[in-house]
Parts: sequence; structure tokens; C-alpha cells
Amino acid sequence: MPNAQASPLPQLPAEVYGTPEILVNLAVSIVLGMIVAVIYRQTHKGLSYSQSFTLTVVFVAVIVAIVMMVIGNSLSRAFALVGALSIIRFRTVVKDTKDTAFVFWALAVGMSAGTGNYILGAIGTGVVSALALVLHASNFGALYKSEFILRFRFATDDDSTTHLEQINQLAKRSSMLHIEHSGDGKSLQLTYDIVLKEGRTAQEMATTIGALDGVSEVVLIASKSDVDY
Repeated sequence: MPNAQASPLPQLPAEVYGTPEILVNLAVSIVLGMIVAVIYRQTHKGLSYSQSFTLTVVFVAVIVAIVMMVIGNSLSRAFALVGALSIIRFRTVVKDTKDTAFVFWALAVGMSAGTGNYILGAIGTGVVSALALVLHASNFGALYKSEFILRFRFATDDDSTTHLEQINQLAKRSSMLHIEHSGDGKSLQLTYDIVLKEGRTAQEMATTIGALDGVSEVVLIASKSDVDY
């Protein structure tokens, strides 16, 4: 009997998109990418907002849609693109960990648009948009609304118990975070984590501590979410 030769594995033909389908996929990716960018702008907090990142979200959605159409159902194209994209190195550090979620969101909507899964992309975008807006409106994840970082400079030749007494009168809880000596050894920079008592205000705390003898450079930082002291 002649040796049986193994039949080659069937190869799926590369999918070819027509011009109307390409335009529709790109249009959907642009719309979904714009929605992601708008939600990012509406829910952003802090001082690290970047217009460049907002534009990047839109570009990522459109480019990923193009990449998905280039790959189609061709395995060889997929490996070729992975090899080509692996040479790219991104040096920009993401300042906010939440920004990473928006990048993945843009990737997801781009993939859904590029593969023609319009309903999945639209529903997913709607659900994630609603979730982002609800979490933003409810300030989800914040621990205390009356927690602050108190920082001030204190002269070492003055009574060290005066400021502690004033802090305890106004704060429900206080803990020492950091002590730093000055170069000349005549003062200390003290940093406290404090939670104000009911009815007490941040302005009252800053005014009271600033009025003490030997105290200067009083800074009070709101600590509603993440604070670097």
C-alpha cells in the first residue's frame, strides 16, 4: 500500500472587506472612541488631565479597528502584525491607573468595530459609560470627606506641646506621618494625617495652627482619594 500522506490543515481564506463595510467600521470606531474620550473627560479628577491622552483614546479605537480588518481571519497576518508591533516601545508613564482602563476600553471598541460586532460595541460602551458616570457621581472609593494632610514648620526652641493640643481639639483623629529637620537645625517640618471633628472646618484648622507661636508655612491638603505627602 502506498504511504498515506497527511492532508494539510485547511486554511481559512483571508477576509476581504468591501469599501462600504470599511467605511462603516471606521465610522463606528470613531463614534465609540469619541464616547470613550468624552466619558474620560467628564469623569477625570485631579491635576493630571491631558488633552493628548484624550486624543490618543480616539486614535487607538480607530487604529485597532483598522488592524482587526487587516488581520481578518488570517492567522499568518495576525502573527506578522504581532511581530511588527513588538518593535514599538512606549516610554510615556501613565499618571493615573484609571487611564489604563480607558486605553483597554478603546481597544475593546476598536476590536468590536473592526470585526463588525456593532451591537456588542454599542451595548458595552453604554454599560461602561453608565458605570463610569455613576462611580464618578458617587465618589466611589473615597474613604473620608473630612480627612486632610496637615503640614507646617515648627521652631524647635518653642513649646512642642502647644500645636498638639490645638490639633487634638479640632481633630477626631491624628497621626504623625513625617518629620523633617531643617538644614540649620532650628526648625522641624511636621506632617500629620488628621480627620476633623464634626462641625470643624479646614479653614479653622489652618487659621488656628498658623496663629501659634513658632509655627509657619501651614499647608492643609484634602485627602479624599490619593495623596502624596
